[in-house]
Amino acid sequence: MSSPLLRTALHAEHLALNARMVEFGGWDMPVQYTGIIDEHRAVRERAGIFDVSHMGEFWVEGPDALNFLQYVTTADISQLPIGHAGYALFCHPNGGVVDDLFVYHIAADRYLLVVNASNIDKDWQWIQPFIGALRVTLHNASADTGLIALQGPQAEAILATLLDHVAVDLIFHGVTTATWDGVELIVARTGYTGEDGFELFVGNAHVAALWRALLSAGAQPCGLGARDSLRFEPCLALYGHELDDSINPYEARLGWAVKLNKGDFVGSTALHDLKSSYTRRLVAFEVTGKGIARGGYPVQSIDGQHIGTVTTGMPSPTFGKPLGIALIDRAHASDGAELDIIVREKPVRAVVVKYPFYQSRYKK
Repeated sequence: MSSPLLRTALHAEHLALNARMVEFGGWDMPVQYTGIIDEHRAVRERAGIFDVSHMGEFWVEGPDALNFLQYVTTADISQLPIGHAGYALFCHPNGGVVDDLFVYHIAADRYLLVVNASNIDKDWQWIQPFIGALRVTLHNASADTGLIALQGPQAEAILATLLDHVAVDLIFHGVTTATWDGVELIVARTGYTGEDGFELFVGNAHVAALWRALLSAGAQPCGLGARDSLRFEPCLALYGHELDDSINPYEARLGWAVKLNKGDFVGSTALHDLKSSYTRRLVAFEVTGKGIARGGYPVQSIDGQHIGTVTTGMPSPTFGKPLGIALIDRAHASDGAELDIIVREKPVRAVVVKYPFYQSRYKK
């Protein structure tokens, strides 16, 4: 018998808004409200909010918190000042990606990690053995933390109606604490849509009130469907698609998140070698034939050789044509190279285009 689906503290809010609910990684989540294209455009043109409370939150605290994170992530956490957030990876000793995550430096010897919802248990178990004798305490706050993403060019103006200028004026990847209606929040200028925006962390008891306040201030509710299409256009990796245990950072175009010069860390030996020897690469492509590429579809060279697999594909709401991302042999990964996507057992022609499709519009 399957386990009942998990629910975020905003579940009742989604039902009240007549959201279409779907199973996602064991959670009952809204896939859309008014429609994926409408919600996608709302974020590109105005502002939308997403319930991302299913994501995982781990607190890392103590005198050795920095040393611990230096060893378990690929990033150089020593270069992350208090009040800043940064992207990082957990990697296996062979270089495969355990998960991608954000690290928020909240205070001295205190960090918040945000990991993918489907990997919470996996990541929690993976990091435990590395504590050893280090003076570090880990706390899994995932079940108690609500998280709302406010994204789009009007996000700053909307948040300014709720919070003071200290939170609203954050730099890109800045993070701070704030108070709203007597409730403490963690506010970060981060997101997953390619637009300016914020992520707001708050206890589950208060997340519904914050959600309603953001709606009243002009944000549009958006579901997982638009979240996927929005992250797809700027080619932001989704674990289980562009990343997994068998894909290394260089294949995924994430070599910039691997700081080999910081010293020894989990996977560093393999990653030193992989930097110059990886044989596959993510590419962006446009379908020029008749068909739509979807994740999991095979990719062939035009002479019929299997060269890879589509990781994500869909008709782009912004560009109005079918696009895709694929992990393929590097020999075929040059811009302008022609490929065949196997759609319903038939080859459909595509061409490799510049990566990414959409240039992110973060506040700099």
